[in-house]
Amino acid sequence: MNLRNAFVLFHVSLRSSVAGLALLAPTLGDAQAQIAVRGETIHTAAGAPIRDGVVVIRDGKIAAVGPAASTPIPDGFRVIRAKVVTPGLIDAHSTVGVSGMLNQKQDQDQLDKSGPIQPELRAVDSYNSLDPLVDWMRSLGTTTLHTGPGPGALISGQSLVIKTAPQNLDSATLMVDAAIIGNIGPEALSGSKDKAPSSIAKSIAMLRSEFTKAQEYRRKLGVADVEKRPARDLHLEALSRALDGKEALLITVQRHQDILAALRLAEEFHLRLILDGAADAEQVLDPIHKSGFPVILHPSMARAEDALQNASMGTAAALQKAGILFALQSGFESYVPKSRVVLFEAAIAAGHGLPFDQALASITLNAAKILGLEGRIGSLEPGKDGDLALFDGDPFEYSSHCIGTVISGVVVHEGAK
Repeated sequence: MNLRNAFVLFHVSLRSSVAGLALLAPTLGDAQAQIAVRGETIHTAAGAPIRDGVVVIRDGKIAAVGPAASTPIPDGFRVIRAKVVTPGLIDAHSTVGVSGMLNQKQDQDQLDKSGPIQPELRAVDSYNSLDPLVDWMRSLGTTTLHTGPGPGALISGQSLVIKTAPQNLDSATLMVDAAIIGNIGPEALSGSKDKAPSSIAKSIAMLRSEFTKAQEYRRKLGVADVEKRPARDLHLEALSRALDGKEALLITVQRHQDILAALRLAEEFHLRLILDGAADAEQVLDPIHKSGFPVILHPSMARAEDALQNASMGTAAALQKAGILFALQSGFESYVPKSRVVLFEAAIAAGHGLPFDQALASITLNAAKILGLEGRIGSLEPGKDGDLALFDGDPFEYSSHCIGTVISGVVVHEGAK
């Protein structure tokens, strides 16, 4: 174990052992509980911070947000208090729930290696809402995951957006087909000169070929003669949704040349692209900005090695300065416990030039915008889901703790973490 890994594990252990503020809260079974959260500071991610504020949640939705002096708490509502309140945190790209905490064969389902291009595979079919890793993320304020296949294939499947609540999968799911997950870079190469793809050029050629097939499949589906329409093909059906713009294509690309290749592919097939990772983003800020595509940036503390050799803790600030919409992510780690935590990644970005409000947005509202869910999650505004993270101090300070997590108006975690 290297020094950084040891520090992170010590950090989590220490934070878990410190006693926190007790909460008066409904139980998990009290799904229709009415609550109000009183915060010394409330960061709504939709405007200026509110000092001595209140968030009123009725039937799982935010009913009111404002100063305590002008935002009455209805009779009979339970009251939760915290020093700092933020929107529930959103992990913009993860494998949590598909890759489990134990790092053993039975809880690792994030990558099928039987083929290089498999867009028909769905994360929803293998997601484990009861995995301890989901609980761990929830206890640190993460209320929503964009999760699914891991890196290692040209196209590894379709992702899922889901709440971290320990409840029925259907009721927690926000999007079953959030994005088709792909990878252009060394990680997706076969490692053998006799097995495709063994080069980036071959990778792009294979993707172009598959999208061309999907174009033809889509055209044939539209012919008037039903008898001449092709049989259902799950593979091409999924790619067709990307061609129609119904599903984003999230491509992990770290090196600048791979980023440019992804942009060319998106332009050729009119794809709705999400650039993922983007370690070399600072070298191609202008093309990224001109494309209008968002970036889900690599974790701030990602190891600067291999394709991520140019990864920097200051890239988030550079994207913000360039006016590029971006969010942060936990990403995928091959070691236990398989995931970083977006709260800590945003804190590091904040310590390297990213303003506090933008650091918070990178794991709340910006993430929701990239996923197309800003109408439900990402900020504390009336009508949105009652998803909140509660802290006993500045959420980006090492000495602070997540003391409560609320999802759809239900307290799903309480006590210092």
